[in-house]
Amino acid sequence: MFTSVKAFEGQQYSTLKRQCLQSGLLFEDPRFPAIDDSLFYQGNRIGRVVWKRPRVSCSGTPLSEGSPALLRAPHPVSKGAPSHPTELCEDPHLFVDGISAHDLHQGQLGNCWFVAACSSLASRESLWQKVIPDWKEQEWDTEKPESYAGIFHFRFWRFGEWVDVVIDDRLPTVDNQLVYCHSNDSNEFWSALVEKAYAKVYGCYEALDGGNTADALVDFTGGVSEPVDLLEGQMATDEAARNQLFERVLKVHNRDGLISCSIRATTVEDMEARLDCGLVKGHAYAVTDVRKVRLGHGLLAFFKSEKLHMIRMRNPWGEKEWSGPWSDSSEEWNKVSKSEREKLGVTVQDDGEFWMTFDDFCQYFTDLILCRLINTSYLSIHKTWEEEVMRGSWVHRQDPLRNRSGGCINHKATFLQNPQVKPGHSTGSCVELNRKYRMHSAQQKVAGSIYINSRCVFLRKELKEGRYVIIPTTFDPGQQGDFLLRVFTDVPSDCKELTLDEPPQTCWTGMCGYPQLVTQVHVLNAEGLQGQDSNGAVDPYVIITCEGERVRSSVQKDTRCPNFDIKGLFYRKKPKDGIHIENMIVDTFLGQVILFSDPNERQEQHTLHLRDKGSRQDNDLPGTLTVRLITSTTLTNI
Repeated sequence: MFTSVKAFEGQQYSTLKRQCLQSGLLFEDPRFPAIDDSLFYQGNRIGRVVWKRPRVSCSGTPLSEGSPALLRAPHPVSKGAPSHPTELCEDPHLFVDGISAHDLHQGQLGNCWFVAACSSLASRESLWQKVIPDWKEQEWDTEKPESYAGIFHFRFWRFGEWVDVVIDDRLPTVDNQLVYCHSNDSNEFWSALVEKAYAKVYGCYEALDGGNTADALVDFTGGVSEPVDLLEGQMATDEAARNQLFERVLKVHNRDGLISCSIRATTVEDMEARLDCGLVKGHAYAVTDVRKVRLGHGLLAFFKSEKLHMIRMRNPWGEKEWSGPWSDSSEEWNKVSKSEREKLGVTVQDDGEFWMTFDDFCQYFTDLILCRLINTSYLSIHKTWEEEVMRGSWVHRQDPLRNRSGGCINHKATFLQNPQVKPGHSTGSCVELNRKYRMHSAQQKVAGSIYINSRCVFLRKELKEGRYVIIPTTFDPGQQGDFLLRVFTDVPSDCKELTLDEPPQTCWTGMCGYPQLVTQVHVLNAEGLQGQDSNGAVDPYVIITCEGERVRSSVQKDTRCPNFDIKGLFYRKKPKDGIHIENMIVDTFLGQVILFSDPNERQEQHTLHLRDKGSRQDNDLPGTLTVRLITSTTLTNI
């Protein structure tokens, strides 16, 4: 599964650990040292920080705190208080009584977005074991203290690949308490160590102060995060839409996806403001369960069809819960049998975790993030998706034909100078079926995501089978950077970037000639076609032919007035030759038109009677065809 894991900053965990064990020294990470620069990028704001290890458990003599050399451990001591000033506890573990969402408490960082994502992660064994690999081997072993080297490693999905991040176990403390993320149990350290590895990837702990839960969910899974705007979808008032959304949320949860939610804060004063119902604005919550709860007791409950749509959340603070209906100690729980409550794990503790009805959830929460694990396995019993992964760059250049940083569509002069990606398979509409070169004139837009200050942008769109061009853009022109594009389809899309602007000049050009014109042929529709059976039904398709190149549409079922709406692009060496368009049914000829296009004409739309072919071309056949033509002598105009 991790054959393509990349060592972050070139640090190989197994190599470093072996070196430490051979030397008898505990690891000190030179790439993320125990200094203020690893904590802050704007200066120390919390006072003197002491970096401490959970447990120093080898033999030797310790070096002084803050020494840049590897730390040598002291002799073991008896149980009780921490055995040395550099220790946090006597009996540390990665996990105490397993791993759960209750293990996490947000510290002195505004990283509820990260802690909420960790809470979701903790509920999925198959997922957290990817982020925390070889966890049994990394655990403190009280029977083999000499096997401990003060080094850990964790894995995150970054920019299309899993990276393995090495850290030492020195954690920042104030008054012997962890400054940042910590567990309920003072001797459990998985959350603090994962947070340190994540801070290392971002540059320092303070870089995690404010962020996007969707980013962390993707980093933990390699999945796809879909933001859902509950206000825009009118989920609080539209019962049908709300029920449909619940089924989506339930499916994501049941298929091991991760989910987070929040209540939007519209002002600075609103940030982390507590509502009367106990919920907090501008704060990320982890969704830890989604259920249809059976109401009633005993056999009555079994035969009763009524089920309540319920969702469980956790506040990363480990406190401050929802106080409305179905909160921990509310009387509504009397409607549910004891066995059902036990199955749901209902507690009456102020532990930050609580249940709500999905109706109340949609009434109060404004934003939902669904992180799906896209299943591309052919062995899956669930729906299988085809995935295409492409890397590209926005690069600013003065030459318009070489510029790849054109900005959004508001900048009409430069928009099409952005990278262009074309699926290489399928038939249909929207962009020319045979396009091989970059677009230079705008085509019909079928979908687009919103511009947002976010690392990830998501768009879900149901499209009819067709040929499309995807244009990744920044909002402003001239901005440079790399991007990763992932396309998921139910049939192979074989995406390729369009890099050439026009047919290339080759050594055969002198002999075979070079195109003089480019023509776009847009077949809109046909009317009044001849029926193919006694019922008058017809399943037509159309073929466009120009200088030996053919473009064929998909079949339009059971219509004599098909709306083809297809385009073909032809680079023409013989401008005087006509363009043939034939209407067909099951390879039976229905009629044709022959068109000639002059580059001096404006965009022309023609509605023409269908004609016979061969020696009978002068004969009209039933039906008309509407076609629009654009021709240019400049091959980079279309």
